[in-house]
Amino acid sequence: MNHTMNKKFWSICSTLVLSILFLSVSLAIPASASEDLPRLVDMADLLDDGEEASLSGLLDEISQRQQVDVVVVTADSLEGDTAMVYADDFYDYNGYGFGDARDGILLLVSLEERDWYISTTGYGITAVTDAGREYMSEIFAADLSTGDYAAAFTSFARLCDDFITQAKTGEPYDTGNLPQEPFDVVWNLLVAFVIAFIISLIATGIMRGELRTIHSQSAADDYLRQGSMHLTKKNDLFLYRHVDRRKKEEPKNSEGSQTHTSSSGTTHGGGGGKF
Repeated sequence: MNHTMNKKFWSICSTLVLSILFLSVSLAIPASASEDLPRLVDMADLLDDGEEASLSGLLDEISQRQQVDVVVVTADSLEGDTAMVYADDFYDYNGYGFGDARDGILLLVSLEERDWYISTTGYGITAVTDAGREYMSEIFAADLSTGDYAAAFTSFARLCDDFITQAKTGEPYDTGNLPQEPFDVVWNLLVAFVIAFIISLIATGIMRGELRTIHSQSAADDYLRQGSMHLTKKNDLFLYRHVDRRKKEEPKNSEGSQTHTSSSGTTHGGGGGKF
């Protein structure tokens, strides 16, 4: 009897210990409320199956590794809402975001009025400042305009990854601290400058050749025909004075992110434009 009771006792203890261990491990792993939600929602059907699979995998990998949801949503219509309201509500009411602050970044693209909008939440507000968002949009909006949506969304995802990593160093990309221009852009500008310089040398060489019958003179008098100029009177006459006055503009503090509150009561940053 004692043996049976001891066996039951140790069985109960073992079950209790395993339950405690499982609970501890579950609490130790940061979870996203959106683990089962797709981070690519292509309602406007802008991508083919291969592009969707590739982008979904990229968004999932970045989101899980950074513990910040990176989401792309496309829509045919905003259904009467502004791009800001639609993006914020889509993020909030679908349960995206890691942790209590619901960290995440969502890009909305609507074809109705050709709107794009980035909604940031939690750590996403820190990582993507207003100046950083403008920098990002200059890169991906060009592909949106040409209809290369896969390239635009991939650029957005990789930029989010870079911006989140930079923010974790304690110095988010912001005014005066934006990423350097890619090397290929600088190289292209240098090549264009060299080509323009060579063309200008050829053009000026041709023009100089056409003026080879004219020779420079050692003194200004050599250019004056003798006896053709008679100076009879000389006066200094003040005609007018013109002064431009301009108001000195106050410096604008554009650092950080402006925030607002959505209909669910969640704080968001973000902004958008047209493409």
